[in-house]
Amino acid sequence: MYRRLEIYLFPALGETPISALTAPQVIQVLKPAEAKGNIETCKRVISWLNEVMTFAVNTGLIHSNPLIGIAAAFGVPEKQQMPTLKPAELPEFMEALTYSSIKITTRCLIEIQLHTMTRLAEAKWTEIDFDKQLWTIPAERMKMKREHIIPLTPLVISLLNRMHKISGDLEYIFPADRNNNNHTNTETANMAIRRMGYKGRLVAHGLRSLASTTLNEQGFDAELIEVSLALKWHS
Repeated sequence: MYRRLEIYLFPALGETPISALTAPQVIQVLKPAEAKGNIETCKRVISWLNEVMTFAVNTGLIHSNPLIGIAAAFGVPEKQQMPTLKPAELPEFMEALTYSSIKITTRCLIEIQLHTMTRLAEAKWTEIDFDKQLWTIPAERMKMKREHIIPLTPLVISLLNRMHKISGDLEYIFPADRNNNNHTNTETANMAIRRMGYKGRLVAHGLRSLASTTLNEQGFDAELIEVSLALKWHS
């Protein structure tokens, strides 16, 4: 959250007292981000800025918040719906995954991706700490340039142990077929899912949506789920 404020607000407004902020001023600062298609980011930054302003009003630092309603000056984000399944369809998918005629490595790739809500094509063995049961994705592979640490469940550890017997002496957990010094194609999971008969119903990226819906329905902390989904790798 703070990093986004550093990127989008502080360069232009960091030295401006909150008592001097005006709606047109903030809108003008954020419009370039909207023009680049970052409408959802603009909305979030505005929301956080309004929380600061509301706090300032409540503590007597300013008399009123002139930024209320400025989100209306920005468009509505276009949501590109990734084909995904409903949580109730997950058992059917897992059964299809178990008995499908796809490689064991691809099966593990899909299943671990579902559990971690993170794509795995470029994952390296050096990033896995079996003792602490953690997967640490280095900052240089994250869009926000911040290290991302994922706790690994016993089931994921079991799947990784299975993969270790196959590729443990290589750099990448999921090596390419033709050159095992490289990682598997990022479309490997999608191609396998289509072969399983889920074309038009599910894509690999939709596994993140499926995980999010399932966790929300089970009452897990929505903010933690959002943080897990918000961190993306470089493409």
